[in-house]
Amino acid sequence: MQPFSYKKVGEGDNAVALVASDAQTSYLAGGTSLIDLMKLNVQTPHQLVDINSLPLNTIEIQPNGVRIGAMARNSDVAYHPVIRDRYPVLSEALLSGASPQLRNMASVGGNLLQRTRCYYFRDTSMPCNKRVPGSGCAAIEGYNRIHAILGGSDRCIATHPSDMAVAMVALDAVVQTQGPNGKRSIPLVDFHLLPKDTPERETVLQHGELIVAVDLPASNFGKRSHYLKVRDRASYAFAMASVAAALDIQNGIIRSARIALGGVGTKPWRAYASEKLLENKPATQATFQAAANAAVAEAKPQKYNAFKVELSKRTVVRALTTVGGMA
Repeated sequence: MQPFSYKKVGEGDNAVALVASDAQTSYLAGGTSLIDLMKLNVQTPHQLVDINSLPLNTIEIQPNGVRIGAMARNSDVAYHPVIRDRYPVLSEALLSGASPQLRNMASVGGNLLQRTRCYYFRDTSMPCNKRVPGSGCAAIEGYNRIHAILGGSDRCIATHPSDMAVAMVALDAVVQTQGPNGKRSIPLVDFHLLPKDTPERETVLQHGELIVAVDLPASNFGKRSHYLKVRDRASYAFAMASVAAALDIQNGIIRSARIALGGVGTKPWRAYASEKLLENKPATQATFQAAANAAVAEAKPQKYNAFKVELSKRTVVRALTTVGGMA
């Protein structure tokens, strides 16, 4: 780990000013991902600005939904009674990630900003366009079993690792930020960027821009939702494929649907084609299978991860079957 300085702040304006003034300064929240990458010399900030004292850890019930502070801990969100009742898919996604100890430390804002779990990104002896732009992508010709089948480019095929973000994308979440140029509201579906020619740029955030909250709008489908994660181990493992599914069903007919995939995309992957196909259709296995096929119709598997196409389809069908059978 490289030497770095440390500052603790108590006001958002001070934090933004400190980080925005220096390209080598980073925010420190839960630190469950950043500190690991610093130990590997993958990220080498010269200064950390500790934002744990900022008053951003509340979960507020509002007339049009719920606002979750960026410093709210994953465990607190997962077990909050309103989240469990109105947005079970989010609670399930959070509880499927990491370990209880890490969930007690990890923050909502930090979870959205997780870096990829690509082993080539984390190995500084290997080329990685995400870590060193222009150096190449070792995963494309390497062992790419865990990598993306959706949203990749010839520069990067790394998957986004968050479970929480997949559920929030399905719930139409909106990210609230504070930055050098003021405040912004950013739909989460637009927050993460596809790698294209600039895989090193993962979100639309400007340097110094701080996530302050995430808004979950009220909906007719959030309560009837489910998160299904398929992984190599029963716990403490990242998704090979996951699905956040939510349905508004009336008299056996799907009136609206939300589907997002994890573990298979370079960003939390919203399956718009599947959602459109489900609308105004009966909640049957045939409908669910058609939606599953549509979810991966544009998949571009690599040498070692072609199994993810069929795995994703089966995961979609199973998730939708579970949601469709909810009382």
